[in-house]
Amino acid sequence: MTFPFVPMAEIRRGGILESLHHGAAVVADAEGRVLQSWGDPAFVTFPRSSLKPFQAIPLVETGAADAAGLTEEHLALACASHNAEDFQVSLVRGWLDRLGLTESALVCGPDLPRSQADQAKVWRGGGDRSRIFHNCSGKHCGFLTLTKHLGAPVAGYADPAHPAQRLYLEAFSELLGEDAARLPRGVDGCGLPAIALPMATMAKAAARWAAAKVATDSRRTAIRRLQSAIGAFPDHLSGRDSATGKIVRATQGRVLLKGGAEGYVVAFVPEQGLGITIKMADGASRAKMGVLAALLGRLGLVDAADALAADAEGPIRDSNGGLVGEVRVSLPQ
Repeated sequence: MTFPFVPMAEIRRGGILESLHHGAAVVADAEGRVLQSWGDPAFVTFPRSSLKPFQAIPLVETGAADAAGLTEEHLALACASHNAEDFQVSLVRGWLDRLGLTESALVCGPDLPRSQADQAKVWRGGGDRSRIFHNCSGKHCGFLTLTKHLGAPVAGYADPAHPAQRLYLEAFSELLGEDAARLPRGVDGCGLPAIALPMATMAKAAARWAAAKVATDSRRTAIRRLQSAIGAFPDHLSGRDSATGKIVRATQGRVLLKGGAEGYVVAFVPEQGLGITIKMADGASRAKMGVLAALLGRLGLVDAADALAADAEGPIRDSNGGLVGEVRVSLPQ
């Protein structure tokens, strides 16, 4: 088997190469053409949470979001892998109250906020792990909202045969140009189905989502509303001072993105109808946002791409906060 990845980023400490990240990347357009690729574009893997902007389409398209009085902040959170920061936790709690449900309705397991400071607040307040703190709780609230709007059973919304899951797969199938239900399937970390597909196929679907290239006005409008929400509230997708927010703001919202676990990230360029997929071979989150920033520079979508890549990744520091290393993108020409 040919190794499907190429060197993409170096970790340098004191100017000396310490580690090397390999990966694959694809740039495609809404006509289904692969414009550029690094590594094997046919490599099959799980986009994981990068699928959330697709999973949220039926929430808006069916009218469920409007019926529940959801705002753009809720729509952004439906696409999020959040850090359980204060504003995100407040939104999820209020969302469940709006639905007349408790956190026990969420399939995602109990968790703690990502930052040590926020975890300390929980412990000091006498709290414990909560399903609300799970990074996917916004997505799950979206599926619960859709489920209640459809009049379907709340229990079992994680089942691939559940009406809410079928609506997502139907919408995703149109953007893929094939039946998403036939793709290889696993289970995501939050308990919902996870599907696997080639990097190039995902990039093409992302390009069609970016261009809102779908057959009906209702679905087109739903996608555009999700794009608007992500562009307006990029910090909701991860957290304050996140790489996601930095890249969206650096491009003035011309580039939207959604990261996934195990080193995956998808970017959308609505004005040009482009989709970008990146997968780091070692599954690390480190380096993927720097690689994305470099790719955006190659495409002429950002100025000072090197500075954005460095900002998105952040420096490597010692335990006293001293600068000791860097993540340097080494994307092949």
